[in-house]
Amino acid sequence: MTSNSFLQVAFYVITLLALAKPLGRYMANVYEDKSVGLNRLLAPVETSIYSLSGVNPKEEMRWTDYAIALLMFNLLGALAVFMLQRFQADLPFNPQNLSAVSPDSAFNTAASFATNTNWQGYGGETTMSYLTQMLGLTVQNFVSAATGMAVLVALIRGFIRRNSDSIGNFWVDLTRSTLYILMPLSLILALLLVGQGVVQTFSAYHTVPLVESVSYEQPKLGADGQALQDADGKPVMESVEAKEQIIAVGPAASQVAIKQLGTNGGGFFNVNSAHPLENPTPLSNFLEMLSILLIPAALCYTFGVMVGDTRQGWAILAAMTIVLVSLIFIEVPAEQGGNPAFASLSIDQTTTSEMQAGGNMEGKETRFGITNSALWAVATTAASNGSVNSMHDSFTPIGGMIPMWLMQLGEVIFGGVGSGLYGMIMFAIVAVFVSGLMIGRTPEYLGKKIEAYEMKMAAITILIPPLVVLGGTALAVMVAIGKSSVFNPGAHGFSEVLYALSSAGNNNGSAFGGLSANTPFYNTLLGIAMLFSRFWLTVPVLAIAGSLAAKKIVPVGMGTLPTHTPLFVALLIGVVLMVGALTFLPALALGPVVEHLQMIHAK
Repeated sequence: MTSNSFLQVAFYVITLLALAKPLGRYMANVYEDKSVGLNRLLAPVETSIYSLSGVNPKEEMRWTDYAIALLMFNLLGALAVFMLQRFQADLPFNPQNLSAVSPDSAFNTAASFATNTNWQGYGGETTMSYLTQMLGLTVQNFVSAATGMAVLVALIRGFIRRNSDSIGNFWVDLTRSTLYILMPLSLILALLLVGQGVVQTFSAYHTVPLVESVSYEQPKLGADGQALQDADGKPVMESVEAKEQIIAVGPAASQVAIKQLGTNGGGFFNVNSAHPLENPTPLSNFLEMLSILLIPAALCYTFGVMVGDTRQGWAILAAMTIVLVSLIFIEVPAEQGGNPAFASLSIDQTTTSEMQAGGNMEGKETRFGITNSALWAVATTAASNGSVNSMHDSFTPIGGMIPMWLMQLGEVIFGGVGSGLYGMIMFAIVAVFVSGLMIGRTPEYLGKKIEAYEMKMAAITILIPPLVVLGGTALAVMVAIGKSSVFNPGAHGFSEVLYALSSAGNNNGSAFGGLSANTPFYNTLLGIAMLFSRFWLTVPVLAIAGSLAAKKIVPVGMGTLPTHTPLFVALLIGVVLMVGALTFLPALALGPVVEHLQMIHAK
């Protein structure tokens, strides 16, 4: 790892941690209904929203009512996105006259954006109209992120309340998360991105002449729009000469801002943040990459403030940061080292060609380079974001395994906004339970006894994603229709399927692009995986919140495990890594580990 790479990583991490405290304090004030400086401007808007929707902001909910409101709201949101896609051909703001999206793809996308996953089996500029992008996808970017933040706040209330049967009001938490946090931050970031050249317009796509014409062959289409075939069943090809290019534009900056800040990740364009109109400069790249982890990091400090002990938040943030930085220092050298097999190639049997002497630049943008591509890959898969500025499928085996494993840890190393932290708190509950077993004492966390009910719910949240990932992968590689989309035989093809299910089963959204996943089989399988992994985790977390809120506070005693010390940080990291290693190591051994050994053997 070069000194330049080290400085770039250090600058990124230091900037991120420096912003965590002020933003974390601001968000704590929002959720505690204190003055935040925007009240004079936004309080009337908030009051109007409650009035128009018939919500009493003073009325609290039991955890079951909170969960029902959350599920119904997200169900309606998913249905709205589905219908927008199916009828977009007849709706306005469609200057390219894009047709309706197929039912299976529309289901997959609706499930994806409602669950904060933003997996995309389609090309944005060739599939979605401006109206679908704005009214469907961008709105879900806001409310799905706000939903995760609301669940986290409800869980925090479970720790700080005593003998209570309520955990807050979902509608209030959703509204305040969107109005006071996500929208102001998105407005600031969108303006900065527009200043860097990210496109924001309602005009139609632009057609420009090429400097030189390009000739290529493509399948010839019949009158029905299907590819013609010869007597042997092979496609009939025709020569085409291109003299102009269509440049896709649209209201991208507004969606890019919230896709990063809300850890959504869905790209306005097909190649996501590798597109020059979505991420044009090194500065825009840094701002987008910083915004991916900004709110998840700051929420750790929010957690500490709200439970009355900021050391608790710092301890969890320290655990996340240690894992993140450790994996960055594996990822960057893996890509800078490149593929050693290329170093043994010869030209005319006399000259050795150092094909990758500068590292593995395949699939990466030259304006970002290896370090920022590798750093982005780690940050985006740590944060349940899923956006990419390079092609993960082109990374080295170890370089591709690190993002995959980060997702498989449960998206708790920062993770999604809200969801990452409440996922890490589930691991913290398991950690104190393990420590309690060692000394024969009922475990406690933040003054609340952790008993059988909480452990059952925590176990569900930890075990559901591996069940979805490994079960879905097994199904996909067993059936012919699943294997038909794998065009890379052997270990890498398996890695592509495992990556896809790891992404969907942990609500990330990134992909190994070599898998042809926009098929009825994968659209349905991945859509179901995304729904299970979002809501079968959300409900148990709310159940724990309700259970803890009903309990009394237990005074700290001689046998209480301090949960803000370096010892607990190490214990928490150990539990997270142990679960990830024991659960997914066999599957990883069949994919990226085998690929790495094959790469070494090829040399």
